[in-house]
Amino acid sequence: MSSMSTRRRFFGHAGLGGVALAWLLHQDQPAQCQEPRRGLPDLPHFTPRAKRVIYLFQSGAPSQMDLFDYKPRLTGLRGTELPASVRQNQRLTAMTATQESFPVAPSHFRFRQHGRAGAWVSELLPHIGSIADELCFIKTMRTEAINHDPAITFFQSGAQLAGRPSMGAWISYGLGSESRDLPAFVVLVSQGTGNPADQPLYDRLWGSGFLPSRFQGVKFRSVGDPVLYLSNPDGIDNATRRRILDDLGRLNQMRLDETGDPEIATRIAQYELAFRMQSAVPELTDISREPRHVLDLYGPEARRPGTFAANCLLARRQAERGVRFIQLFHRGWDQHTNLPRQIVGQCRDTDQASAALILDLKRRGLLDDTLVVWGGEFGRTVYCQGTLTADNYGRDHHPRCFTIWLAGGGVKPGFTHGATDDFSYNIAENPVHVHDLHATMLHLLGIDHRRLTFRYQGRNHRLTDVHGNVVDEIID
Repeated sequence: MSSMSTRRRFFGHAGLGGVALAWLLHQDQPAQCQEPRRGLPDLPHFTPRAKRVIYLFQSGAPSQMDLFDYKPRLTGLRGTELPASVRQNQRLTAMTATQESFPVAPSHFRFRQHGRAGAWVSELLPHIGSIADELCFIKTMRTEAINHDPAITFFQSGAQLAGRPSMGAWISYGLGSESRDLPAFVVLVSQGTGNPADQPLYDRLWGSGFLPSRFQGVKFRSVGDPVLYLSNPDGIDNATRRRILDDLGRLNQMRLDETGDPEIATRIAQYELAFRMQSAVPELTDISREPRHVLDLYGPEARRPGTFAANCLLARRQAERGVRFIQLFHRGWDQHTNLPRQIVGQCRDTDQASAALILDLKRRGLLDDTLVVWGGEFGRTVYCQGTLTADNYGRDHHPRCFTIWLAGGGVKPGFTHGATDDFSYNIAENPVHVHDLHATMLHLLGIDHRRLTFRYQGRNHRLTDVHGNVVDEIID
């Protein structure tokens, strides 16, 4: 066995060669350099409005007409057939394509207006309603994907087929890291109470695709070590780890001098960042010193690791420590049946914590340069999936129109963009495609989406492929 493979095998068992750390540790400078990893030399292309992104992805697809897209005229149409002129023979999923009837199902929940702009928000989201003047609602998101996996993949990577870099990886590649002790791209996942059996989420959703693997997102765990293989193995203390790293650094430096391979310099820096992360990550995830009023702001679930509320609090802590792209996935929004019961749980999971994150960022002076995005992969149908009863209904997937909201980072506060028809089935004005959202997010970060490219298999690829327009109307 060669000396190189022996060292690799030893450090794999010692905890420094784990796959997760290979993604985490992505400084390209030699070990003695103490600066964060910089991005591409020509970025940002112009003065950015935002330095970082917190994306609150609501996996499973929230029902827009039960949360934000108020349609009062539907009350008088309850149980009637969705008009053919509205449906327009549009594509349906296999779950409802064979239904003989498509009865209109108005929302079971009350709406009221909030803030100076009078944004309509469901009674299910009182905390989000209370910060409506901080939010920019896009009522007219649209996508071609009609099933969960391709739709979620599309939102993450700009393509419905797996294998492309995630948006967080693109941003990490383009802008680099603001922190010398933490990764540029972190992912947190929570399970909702609405539909505990909701579809799974795969690590490729925060993958690097054909970009170098150091740009992949790092998933923090809620049980045990936040990052696998970060702790010293049994029998190894910090002093011993330091000596091992110094010896390894000298060996790698010898090899670098022989070959000039820049990947070796990257490896030296990776081991050094791993050493610093041993103190940075536990400090980041330890909320014991957070004031009680902050914990109370996020709600009682903030004290329980792995909940959406706890992850929102960690997102704020990451933002103030320089993490560039923070993505929270919250599962459980797939309400094909029993929507009135299930969606209550989902909103209870997310309402207070989402609003708390906005308020917390604002109080700390971070909201102005942090772009927060909230939304799922598509919307929900106005017609009932299955049997409509007096107190129950379900909704199928609906890619034609749905609502997301944004806050901070240069978007207009207290603003609503776009409108749907009376059935929340078709866009009436100002459509926004997934590619448009990506282009706008990059623009707010100071990036021209047409110029952030990576050459692969003979052509220059980008997050927005050959599409996308910046939605200037939502920029403050």
